[in-house]
Amino acid sequence: MKKILTVIKILVISQVLTLSVFAGSDGTIELSNKNNEQSTEVKDCFEPVNRAIFTFNQGLDKVFFKPVAKGYRYLPKPIRSGTGNVLNNLSNLVTIPNNILQGQFKEAGVNTLRFSINSTLGIVGIFDVASYYGLKKLDKEDYGQTFGSWGVKEGCYFVLPVLGPTTVRDTLGSMVNLVGGDPWYNVTISADTKYFNNSDYYYSRLATGIDFRAKNLEAFDNLEKNSLDLYASVRSLYLQDRKRKILNSNETTETMNDDDWEEIDSQ
Repeated sequence: MKKILTVIKILVISQVLTLSVFAGSDGTIELSNKNNEQSTEVKDCFEPVNRAIFTFNQGLDKVFFKPVAKGYRYLPKPIRSGTGNVLNNLSNLVTIPNNILQGQFKEAGVNTLRFSINSTLGIVGIFDVASYYGLKKLDKEDYGQTFGSWGVKEGCYFVLPVLGPTTVRDTLGSMVNLVGGDPWYNVTISADTKYFNNSDYYYSRLATGIDFRAKNLEAFDNLEKNSLDLYASVRSLYLQDRKRKILNSNETTETMNDDDWEEIDSQ
């Protein structure tokens, strides 16, 4: 029972992370004027139910997550930048093993050096010291992407209550984190150490979601305003971006480059 409650707690805390599948290495996105309703072919096996759950999730976002993200925007920029840097540094703990599993050994080396330098000289990642040494941020990798690179098909597209859009393949990828695939999860929850508490993991996941949501307030507002069918637009964006990341494509279709957060912040 304790294990089940732990999994449920992680899933609930991680809700706002679901849209981060659209994100680049710093979590920013852009929604172009293209017709996003033109989705790639996918089995939307439970569309009527999916649409109802999607509506529920949108309501939850409006009453809780979006207001919290707006409040986060009022924090001084150095605090937000430092928070984002720490969270990006932690994400390397999942990215590095997936680099290796996908045969991206050079990228694994770069990310390992980035993690080592930023965790020490960068004070647990608050400062991105590695970039000053020419080790630039690379795209994040996860187990869903790894499965895709191995040829595993996406399966049905569906929307989970609270968690949002996913596919069978991406859900299986997320579950790998809970059985040892995420070192941060291991040291905070699986292993009973005196250095970390379970809450450290939950707070880090929640902070990641809030940081991402705050960076993309305008982008999602524009998507909602300009979409004839918001559900179809989100579905299309999700599937397009997952495909792009699995192929390690440099195309920025429907996504914004990593510098545009500065433009949003200065407005």
